[in-house]
Amino acid sequence: MPEGNCTQATEFSLAGFTEDLATQVTLFLLFLLTYLVTILGNLGMITLIRASPLLHSPMYYFLGNLAFVNLCTSTIITPRMLAGVLLGKKGITYAGCMAQMFTFDLFLATECFLLATMAYDRYVAICHPLLYPLVMSPERCSRLVTRSYLLGLTNGVGQTVGMSSLFFCSSSAIDLFFCDISMLISLSTSDTTLSLIILRTSASLLGVPSMLVVLVSYVAIISTILSISSAEGKRKAFSTCASHLTAISTFYGALIFMYLIPRSNTSRGGDKWAAVLYTVVIPMLNPFIYSLRNQEVKEA
Repeated sequence: MPEGNCTQATEFSLAGFTEDLATQVTLFLLFLLTYLVTILGNLGMITLIRASPLLHSPMYYFLGNLAFVNLCTSTIITPRMLAGVLLGKKGITYAGCMAQMFTFDLFLATECFLLATMAYDRYVAICHPLLYPLVMSPERCSRLVTRSYLLGLTNGVGQTVGMSSLFFCSSSAIDLFFCDISMLISLSTSDTTLSLIILRTSASLLGVPSMLVVLVSYVAIISTILSISSAEGKRKAFSTCASHLTAISTFYGALIFMYLIPRSNTSRGGDKWAAVLYTVVIPMLNPFIYSLRNQEVKEA
């Protein structure tokens, strides 16, 4: 068996971005600034939504939870990455790697369902405005958000259980700056059938439905907007969902590039930067995407 040729890994080595000292310092300062802006932006958005009565509506309730998830996602990844860039600490313990994978998968799946929930919210607001207060009642909004977190937790637990039975050699090196589940499966020297089944089942049962909700919602939204006779009415209707459309385009675009586009191991150079986009950059951009074009947020 492959396991007999090596000892079980107690630590993994995470890949860096470059060996050049000047570039490392530049990347550290850039990522540090990005992280600080992410913390301030998302905390500011959460505080503003809670403090302003003008923003006590379903759309901003979902946005506040999205800001919290973005805050958690960035905190799971970025501080560890900063330590690796500046101090050269590329090692991460087996337990730390599993914990990072669990929490990241939890919040990644939660964000997928929150974005789908927000798309459904915009669909009801634009396509069925008279039914909006009834359909998006506070109780239903609370249930939708709770289910998003529970489904995210289910994803995190399922992926971790699947990974717990895998064997890794002590020399295992992850060609990324965090413990990504697809990278870990490819590194394992034992049978990965169960882990692959769990990964694909999770993607089918959790990821695909959330993407379908977003797709169907926006097909209906665009159809409704095009049927509006006045140009001003079209502009107002589109402005209510433009920010969310921008957010989901960048988020799902990065995930599709990272996980769904087939390519050889020698052509995966863009994976690190795609991962930087959805783990570091998008959590920073979301508060600005939802505030710069939003008159209610500006007034609040």
